[in-house]
Order: sequence, then C-alpha cells, then structure tokens
Amino acid sequence: MGRRPVPAQDERRQPVIKKQNTILTHAGSKPAEYHGAVNVPPHRMSTIVFNTYEEFEKVPNVPFSYGRAGTPTSAAFEEAIAKIEGAYKSVATCSGLSAILVALLAFAKQGDHILLTDNCYGPGRKSCEEILRKFGVEVEYFPPMIGGDVAKLFQPNTKLVFMEAPGSLTFEVQDIGAITEAARHAGIKTAIDNSWGTPLFFRPIDLGIDVSVMAATKYIAGHSDVMLGVVSTNEEAWKPVKRAALMLGLCGGSEELYLGTRGLRTLHVRLPHHQKSALDIAAWLQQQPQVKRLLHPAFPSCPGHENWKKYYTGSTGTFGIILHETRREKIANMLDGMEIFRMGFSWGGFESLLFPEQPKPIRTAQKWDETGFSLRLHIGLEDAEDLKADLADGLKRLGS
Repeated sequence: MGRRPVPAQDERRQPVIKKQNTILTHAGSKPAEYHGAVNVPPHRMSTIVFNTYEEFEKVPNVPFSYGRAGTPTSAAFEEAIAKIEGAYKSVATCSGLSAILVALLAFAKQGDHILLTDNCYGPGRKSCEEILRKFGVEVEYFPPMIGGDVAKLFQPNTKLVFMEAPGSLTFEVQDIGAITEAARHAGIKTAIDNSWGTPLFFRPIDLGIDVSVMAATKYIAGHSDVMLGVVSTNEEAWKPVKRAALMLGLCGGSEELYLGTRGLRTLHVRLPHHQKSALDIAAWLQQQPQVKRLLHPAFPSCPGHENWKKYYTGSTGTFGIILHETRREKIANMLDGMEIFRMGFSWGGFESLLFPEQPKPIRTAQKWDETGFSLRLHIGLEDAEDLKADLADGLKRLGS
C-alpha cells in the first residue's frame, strides 16, 4: 500500500491541532522528511561539510553547521518543547544542572548580583557558590515565601531572579506572579526551574517569566535512563540564552535527544498516573502516626498551597514528608528493608524512589526548624496499593 500523496499547498486545510495532548503527540515530528519515521532519528554529527564556499560563508545563518550548534535531532526536540512551553524558542543541554547554568550565565557577569530562592536545587546552589562566586558574581538567596517583597533585595546591579516551585526538597510554592511582577517592574530578568510542574501543569512564559528551565532527565524523558536539560525563553531573552549554551558547549547527545522526544509522546499519559497515585499515597501518609508533616503542594499543610492553586493546573508524583524520628539508625532500618521503593537521586521515572534528606545545612535565607528526618518520595507507575503496603512496612520498622 503506497503512502498518501501530499496535497498541494492550496488544497490543505487550516491546522486543527490545538490541545496540549495532541501537540505533545505530534510536535517536532517530520515523517515526510525522514522516510515516514514518526520521530526524527538520532543524528550523530560533529563535522558538517559544505558543498560550496558560498554555503560556508553563510555560517552561522544556516540550519546546521557543527554538531555542538545543533542537529536535526536537537531541532526536533527543541521545537516540540517550545510548542508545549508556549515559548519563543528552546535550546537543549546535556543535563538539568547545565540548563540552570545556561540560564544563570546568560545574564550574569563579573560584578553583577543575582537572587536565587533558598529552596533551589542543591547542585545548582553549589554551582553558584563554587563557580559564579569565583568569577565575581554576587549570589544572594531569598526566603521562598517572600512574594513581592523580593523587591526589597534588589540592587542597582541585580540582573536575574531565579525561582523554583515547588522547592527541590522542601516543596514550598512561591508566589511566582508577585515575584515576576516585582522583577519586571525593576527591569530584572526572571527564570524558574519548572521540572516538577512541566508545561502540562504550569507554563511560565504565559505568566511573563523570561526563562523556563527543565531537567528533561525527569518527567520529560520519564524512564530514568537519560541525562538531558532544556531552556525555553521569550523572544527578548532568547539570544543571550542561546549564546550561553553554545559558548559553554553544553549540547545534548543525539540518543538522549531522541529519547527525550520519545518521552514527550507519553507525558500526558504518565503524568496523570503519577498525580493520581501520589495524591492517594500522600493522603494516606498524612494519617500515619510516624509522619509529622506532609509537604505536598496540593495539600494545605504545604507552604504555598494557595499559590499552587493559583498557578498550577495539577500536581505530579514528587513530594515530601517530615518524620517524627530523628535517629539515623532508625531511618536506615526503615529504608534498607524497602521492597519496591529504592533510594536514588533524581525523580520523574517509572520507578518509585525515596530520598532521605536534612535540609537544615543548606538553608541560609530562612532557617529550617524541623528536627525530624525528611523523606522525598517519587511515586512511580506501580500500583498505589502495593506502594502503600511497602511504606506501611517501612514505617513499622521505624519502631523496631
């Protein structure tokens, strides 16, 4: 059976693709250009040759000139991300951390001042301390719930306000709109880590934020086997961000980009499953005597719950709890016997994870007063009843 003929331009109907799920399924797909392949295949490219000197002279104003500057595989992924983000353009990087660095270094230089939320991603914070400070950038952290009062911290040399909602370990949801408006009024760029919400549940560019950063390693790729980041911007912020990614050499690999695009195709199927199971398990955990406090943005016990209701259309599978228990050996006894949950960094994959943490040492702008151990949970795609049974056994071991 032959392929359907491509209709002439004047015979084609107007585009009907409007809904987010449909965009996710088809964005970046170019089967007519790749022998019918529904996803753009991996292009392993470094050197790209030119047929004529005239072609060579057009660099960089050509689609592809060198592997680091982009390939058809990266272009497909970036096009798809930009569409679902509602962004002007997107650029892929080799990890979520590298995406954060691109966003920071696009706007900060020696002598500049930047503001980051005190609940930001730990490795991003370390990069600020060990790299940006070394090169003369003044880094200051603000309390997550500061809202519009962040304006009181602005200095004449403040260039960027970097948010993360919810916080990486403690899950506070900032008043994103108030912070963004204060920065816009002062002529300061804004960026946010949107790895948790993804564009399915929050679109930062629509709110007026200049830069949206995601660890595509997590929910976008979705299978715990890819290191990938992506930075999306409005039109005004695009050139410095693209330039920073290019000059830092932080490009995504061909296989990773292909898998990132493939992961996008099922994001709208996976994320609601994560959400449903996580809400069920969080509500159950809240009733357990060993649990002191639930840190899930969709529950009133989480700081910024009202902000989550204001800005987000859903919640994902990652949240935290604070235990009454303070002794390391008891926590180890609980975690070492888990049958389904595993201990590991990151989240957003198909498997459920537990991550023990003590946020107190890394908080500087706002004191963390909780003394009990905190656990970050990522609820995967397993059956929720099985996961609750595993957690119930683990909580019992806290007392054994």
